Amino acid sequence: MAKDIMLYWGSDSAPCWRVMIALEEKQLHGYNNKLLSFDKQEHKCAEVMQLNPRGQLPTMKHGDTIVNESFAACMYLESMFKSQGTRLIPDDPTEQALVYQRMFETNNLQQKIYEVAYYGWLVPEEERHESALKRNKENFITELKLWNGYLEKMGKGSYLAGKNFTMADVVCFPVIGFLSRLGCPKERCPRLMEYYEMVKDRPSIKASWPPTWLEKPEEQYTLKNL
Repeated sequence: MAKDIMLYWGSDSAPCWRVMIALEEKQLHGYNNKLLSFDKQEHKCAEVMQLNPRGQLPTMKHGDTIVNESFAACMYLESMFKSQGTRLIPDDPTEQALVYQRMFETNNLQQKIYEVAYYGWLVPEEERHESALKRNKENFITELKLWNGYLEKMGKGSYLAGKNFTMADVVCFPVIGFLSRLGCPKERCPRLMEYYEMVKDRPSIKASWPPTWLEKPEEQYTLKNL
């Protein structure tokens, strides 16, 4: 089954990483894959553009089925291989609701990280304002408090949507990994960092760890002054 899957991906990409975690959790080891360089614009190559007109990664093909968005790819893998590997979406509707909520809330956390960590890169110099960066930092800190509160309510040793590792963890862990990678002060997100330390050695995550992080394991400290 894994041999029918082809994944085009890039390192230092939370969306790519979450699909790779899902593949490992569903025991689809040995899937075909091609690592592409964002810096070299390899994700805009003809091979990818034929499958994904946006020229974005991840791009995944399973047989004749093409799935490009990372959330969609993860959900597809769970649906297609439901009885295989880790069950990532529970049957209970109430439990499902929490998993789905945490999954899609991940977009908020990721966006807030980008607005602070990459402000100087995303915003042209002539459009940058100290007040805007300050507001972004305040919004980011509020978001961190929200996620810390979620884990506090769940109790020590819990995952993002309860006692079991679920799709919420698949899609959100890479984003939390970036918090650590970018040097977010632990006092700003103590429970998130506890969660990170608990989950980072999970086999699926170790097997899909970004190669650039293995080559350069030191933190980047972009968020150290948060």
